[in-house]
Amino acid sequence: MTKRTGPTNESTKQIIVSLYHASEKNKVKLWRDIAERLQKSSRIIPSVNLSKIEKYAKNETETIIIPGKLLGDGLITKKITVSSLKASKAAIKKLTACGGKYITLEELIKTNPKGKTTRIMA
Repeated sequence: MTKRTGPTNESTKQIIVSLYHASEKNKVKLWRDIAERLQKSSRIIPSVNLSKIEKYAKNETETIIIPGKLLGDGLITKKITVSSLKASKAAIKKLTACGGKYITLEELIKTNPKGKTTRIMA
């Protein structure tokens, strides 16, 4: 039996490749770090609840990056931009209801290629 290496989902593989390209093109280690985290086993990929974002996000100008899944447990009152590999519908609904914004990792690479004012939360 062979040992599986990395994710098998094609969309995840494409995101990892685009993160590596963005890291090399813009000379930003942030994108490489996120790509390496996404290549790990699915048992290690984190899931973050909105309550954790509410607790640890310092200000509303920063973007929270989750190298995993965003879940909708808890309440959020801050108008924060959140980016993740996957997100539950309830989490997106709660985030946009309080004035926050959800964008995918690919959109974040295009809008913020230098990775300024971002924080990884895992």
